[in-house]
Amino acid sequence: MVAYFSQVPRLQRGSCLGALFKLAAVALFLCVLVTCAAVLLLRWVHPFASAYMLEARMHASLARAPGYRTDYEWVDLEHISPNAAIAVVASEDQQFPFHDGFDFKSIREAVRASEHGKKLRGASTISQQVAKNLFLWNGGFLRKALEAYFTVLIEAMWPKERILEVYLNIAEFGNGIYGVEAAANRFFHKPAARLTSSESALLAAVLPNPIRMRVDRPSAYVLSRREWILGQMRGLGGPGYLKAMESENAPQPSAARHRQSRVIP
Repeated sequence: MVAYFSQVPRLQRGSCLGALFKLAAVALFLCVLVTCAAVLLLRWVHPFASAYMLEARMHASLARAPGYRTDYEWVDLEHISPNAAIAVVASEDQQFPFHDGFDFKSIREAVRASEHGKKLRGASTISQQVAKNLFLWNGGFLRKALEAYFTVLIEAMWPKERILEVYLNIAEFGNGIYGVEAAANRFFHKPAARLTSSESALLAAVLPNPIRMRVDRPSAYVLSRREWILGQMRGLGGPGYLKAMESENAPQPSAARHRQSRVIP
């Protein structure tokens, strides 16, 4: 009898742990189900905002930033100049038509460069940036893990054209200015469909830091970066390069061209 009662606490602990594991498994399953459903839905439904926009708005409200407003206007990919599309690819992710969400070669090159004392440069693909800006927040190891998770979902569920369309619409081009349509209207007084190569390259030039780098008052660095991007756009073959997204058998760019994709002037 004594031995029986001595086993009761142990059995209760085991039952509690088992229940917790089951609860955690159910919670994880529901999280995966909800996130998969959200990503799949956004393949066809245009987002009314992004997590990054909402976070920036919240910070501006808390800081009581005068005059801050979110300027965001969705426009379909067919109503965006091909110049803008190839400009962001040339600037941010030249392997975009070919990778599955992660550019491991650029990641390795960035790590090697940092090991040799150079500043660690970003190697995030357009797909990763869409995952981060659309669903997540800034900073933290957990965010990076979730970014990888959402990147896998996006690449699995969306065609490349949709990924590029969303990126062009939610990327920040100035303080509170999101998407090429809002940026084209604000800086060039025209719709995104009429952006020239030079204008598109200038917009792409500020993407690394659109608060510090300005389209309306470009520094010498921004202007030199614009010229670099224009050269990359020509080297890739212009907007025709993006036709690779329509063909699974499209040839991959040369190694020499790929090495240029992460060079900053």
